[in-house]
Amino acid sequence: MLPRGRPRALGAAALLLLLLLVGFFLFDGRLRGSASLDGELTWDHNRSACVPLRSLQPKCELLHVAIVCAGYNSSRDVITLVKSMLFYRKNPLHLHLVTDDVARNILETLFHTWMVPAVRVSFYNANEFQSQVSWIPNTHYSGLYGLLKLVLPDALPPDLVRVIVLDTDITFASDIAELWAFFAHFSDKQMIGLVENQSNWYLGNLWKNHRPWPALGRGFNTGVILLRLDRLREAGWEQMWKATAQRLLLTLSTTSLADQDIFNAVIKEHPGLVLLLPCIWNVQLSDHTLAEHCYSEASDLKVIHWNSPRKLRVKNKHVQFFRNLYLTFLEYDGNLLRTELFGCPSQPPPRAEQLQQALAQLDEEDACFEFQQQWLTVHRVHLTFLPLDPLPSEAHDVTLVAQLSMDRLQMLEALCSHWPGPMSLALYLTDAETQQFLRFVEASTVLSARSNVAYHVVYREGPLYPVNHLRNVALAQALTSYVFLSDIDFLPAYSLYGYLRASIKQLDLGSQRKVALVVPAFESLHYRLSFPTSKAELLALLDAGSLYTFRYDVWPRGHAPTDYARWREARAPYRVQWAADYEPYVVVPRECPRYDSRFVGFGWNKVAHIVELDAQEYEFLVLPEAFTIHMPHAPSLDISRFRSSPAYRDCLQALKDEFHQDLSRRYGAAALKYLTALQQSRSSA
Repeated sequence: MLPRGRPRALGAAALLLLLLLVGFFLFDGRLRGSASLDGELTWDHNRSACVPLRSLQPKCELLHVAIVCAGYNSSRDVITLVKSMLFYRKNPLHLHLVTDDVARNILETLFHTWMVPAVRVSFYNANEFQSQVSWIPNTHYSGLYGLLKLVLPDALPPDLVRVIVLDTDITFASDIAELWAFFAHFSDKQMIGLVENQSNWYLGNLWKNHRPWPALGRGFNTGVILLRLDRLREAGWEQMWKATAQRLLLTLSTTSLADQDIFNAVIKEHPGLVLLLPCIWNVQLSDHTLAEHCYSEASDLKVIHWNSPRKLRVKNKHVQFFRNLYLTFLEYDGNLLRTELFGCPSQPPPRAEQLQQALAQLDEEDACFEFQQQWLTVHRVHLTFLPLDPLPSEAHDVTLVAQLSMDRLQMLEALCSHWPGPMSLALYLTDAETQQFLRFVEASTVLSARSNVAYHVVYREGPLYPVNHLRNVALAQALTSYVFLSDIDFLPAYSLYGYLRASIKQLDLGSQRKVALVVPAFESLHYRLSFPTSKAELLALLDAGSLYTFRYDVWPRGHAPTDYARWREARAPYRVQWAADYEPYVVVPRECPRYDSRFVGFGWNKVAHIVELDAQEYEFLVLPEAFTIHMPHAPSLDISRFRSSPAYRDCLQALKDEFHQDLSRRYGAAALKYLTALQQSRSSA
């Protein structure tokens, strides 16, 4: 873990000396000048000696940060940026996120489940402001969203006075409050704080016939901006930048660096608007960067800006140092950032107080404490971790729903080859493991070719596997009318996706009829299997002893009601009755009951869900041509604990009892059969 030291108390003499130094720099004009940008490399004044005193601003002042974010990849970048901010920050933060629908769905869920104290998040719909910039041709890779920073004075609340605006490819190496402190150094006329651009782009000498937009000297980089919103509104900012852009587009035809070109053109005409910030607050790692002239040692660095399209692959003298800093936060455990700000009282995140009260009531000496604590744990959830581009859903379409951890990652390629339809998968990973997963997908031609597989990361926390919570996350994100509730270690028949769609249509399940279509489960004890392509081939393997009905030897009650003998001869779907401990794999409407999340670890997690389906009067229909096969793998930690620990099994029994009590409260006398079946199964065990 990186050190989180706080500034030491300063003696009176030292404080006076520092105040004199700051006063000298202010008097010298080194923090205020902007018209002096002449293209010469004179950045010594930008180093940390000029940083304003952090201690001069109110200790618990709320700092406002605005970020424009759109799409799946940009949402991932925002998380790393926010981690770096949270790691160093000592102030409450209010994040203002201008997003498209995709990014909002991802980030709203993430921050809601992250529950970081003293962090507020407000969302603004980017679609509402696109018309204000869509008329501007832009060849920058950020596209239309790269222009939206221009409209922030109008997009953000009218009573918001100051805001720090950040690109998503920023990494902090210092407390953001030090950057906020520069607002105190704005003159009465200054409205924008920027760092000089650290390349020769705006000098127009990078290649022959290079025609950049006008700028003061090297111009300014807009990856980090301080905005006095109140002054910009009073000065008519919208009219100012639009008039400048319209005039220059008559001859330049397009922007190359999105909003940055227009900011620089306005500043060229109105140099008094800008406060020049020290270069260490935006160390730019672009393709033609001159940033190494800005700093002399690591302690100088405050903000790293990966403003090359090549991002971490950019060529730079010290890129390995910068890359390691970025990777530190990329893989940093976000759960560790759920820390209170000492000395800064703030409103707790929603549900936080109730959660703390519930946790406080638990007895750590209780043998089932781990189960109770895991159930109450709120896991961070990052939806659609990778880009998703599903085809339009048909009325009878089916999404395969499953969950997995890192040790089952190797199952993904085989599953994709068996199921061509949409999938919604919840992955239980640490922050570091998400990067291994990302590299695994990028290296796989099978996985990288699929655009209809949604991966949802649930961040790991606690000793037990939250299996039903994972299932609920994946189930809630399915986009089709029906879902196939499977497990990651099962491979469906190659024809199952098409067969299920045809069966749903043929059985006319679009009505109010509550039906769970049962897919018979089998298992192989061999890692290498000539996978059957039809029911006839499967039966041949079954008769030859190469396949078995699932868990026939250790848990026959789990699938016996499917009636495999009848299935062998069946030509049409047939109805079966619920029985104790039944846990088939089923196809149900997306709006089906959710899994009971109190069941963590191994045991009874699917059984409880099937009980709920039966209690809500779902009928179970076995499909005659459907099948799925369990592939062998090493046992999980949870099943090993279940087999070896009587205390673990006792806790599972306690969860069953609680579950049946809840059934009785919700369904009354109708739930009596489940309690009776439980008692009978106990006596026969």
